[in-house]
Amino acid sequence: MDVQHPHLISDCLIHIFTFLTEEDLISASSVCKDWREAAETPWLWRRMCLQRWTFCNFAVLGSEHVNHSWKRYFLRRCHLEMKMTKGKSGGYTGKSLRGHTGRVVGLVYLQGNSAELPHLWNSSATVCSASADGTVRAWNIQNGELLWCSPVQSPLTGIVSDEQREVVITADSTGLIKTWQGQTGQEVASFSTGSPRSTLLQYNVDNNWFLTIGTSQGSVCTLADSALTKRSSILVCDSFSVNILLVSPDKKWIMAGTKDNDDLSPKVIYTESLTSPAEDEDPLCQSVPVIGCQAAVFIPTQPARLAIIHHNEHPNNKVLSVFDVSIKKTKYKLEIQVQQVESFVLKPHTRFSHIHLQAKDSNCLVLASDQTLWVYSLKGALLASFEQHTMPISSLCVDSFRVVTASRDLSLRVFTWRNDRDHGLTLDSRYHLLGGSHTMSRGFTHVACDYSSIVASTEGNDGKDVLKAYSFTS
Repeated sequence: MDVQHPHLISDCLIHIFTFLTEEDLISASSVCKDWREAAETPWLWRRMCLQRWTFCNFAVLGSEHVNHSWKRYFLRRCHLEMKMTKGKSGGYTGKSLRGHTGRVVGLVYLQGNSAELPHLWNSSATVCSASADGTVRAWNIQNGELLWCSPVQSPLTGIVSDEQREVVITADSTGLIKTWQGQTGQEVASFSTGSPRSTLLQYNVDNNWFLTIGTSQGSVCTLADSALTKRSSILVCDSFSVNILLVSPDKKWIMAGTKDNDDLSPKVIYTESLTSPAEDEDPLCQSVPVIGCQAAVFIPTQPARLAIIHHNEHPNNKVLSVFDVSIKKTKYKLEIQVQQVESFVLKPHTRFSHIHLQAKDSNCLVLASDQTLWVYSLKGALLASFEQHTMPISSLCVDSFRVVTASRDLSLRVFTWRNDRDHGLTLDSRYHLLGGSHTMSRGFTHVACDYSSIVASTEGNDGKDVLKAYSFTS
């Protein structure tokens, strides 16, 4: 090598270093000054970040006034994920959040640390919980502080949030829907559905805010903007509660159905016909060709691919079918097309009850029922199964890094995703987190996660539920 052109040496070293792991790259940086300079090249660490995570939060790099922030980001995130994978004592902090005097009916993140774009230097999170005691409470889960509590009203039955606008939405047993300002807990607006049970779905279309509500009378009502202005209403399943309500990733479709009648079919509704209905025209709606829907989920990486668990002609079997939803425009009208992509019988002669279904990516479904967790491909291949709980699984949380199951046995089981060279994506069981003593509680009822924390509710024997928060820091 020509010593008169040292940049050639540096370029060659950088190219060679692209074949090293992070451990080898750190070791190489201690060999000599030239190797250190090459190993500290930001481009190398940026490349390693994007190879490992696909998405990185570039905003946090700009806040770090250092020359090699890509390296710091990589090492810090690896260190955090190692803690979250091992779950060892000292790798996380645990808080018990007390204050509710009734059952917790739901919990949501108001400000969370996104799994897609995590912030590693400031990972504070706010969680809101709704209770049958008639209050909403907001918590800082890192320090266990109660931030605000709403005035007491009728027992609450549901809660959702819009993290982008920092708004919390609740429903109570009289059918009263309320929105709350997330920072202060101030009531923003209210709307009465007259439904003792309401299923809530919040979504944004072209920066416009919408809330769709499934009622116990079988109708779907859509409200708009912060004033909760009614836009439309459609009957979906007469006399049966709409307790499955989903929006597609492209926001063009609402799926609505009931678990309470084995003879009814779920429906897909064209979102625009709900949010901007034409005069004297009913919302555009189409039945999905299955009956007895038990669970459903839209595949997150596809515009409108819907997976449904439903009954078939054998009463003891459950079938998982996958459909693509699209719209066909003709000269005079619009037609909804629901095309089956896949269909397969879940593990035959297995008793399924209280089914939980979520999707990981374009080819991975996570299913929990009773004490068992299954991972299926969309083709019907069983990728993994686990039966580690001693009592039924009550709640399930899935993100790009891990799966967390909550159970009545008062434990949370944590699993992490792994790409196997021969078998592709699979799930590894890692550890469990305990929620206390059965003398005090009857097990976990709900669980929610962001990138660096897990929050779950335990049902108290005295009727006063408690939140358990586990926070991992880098």
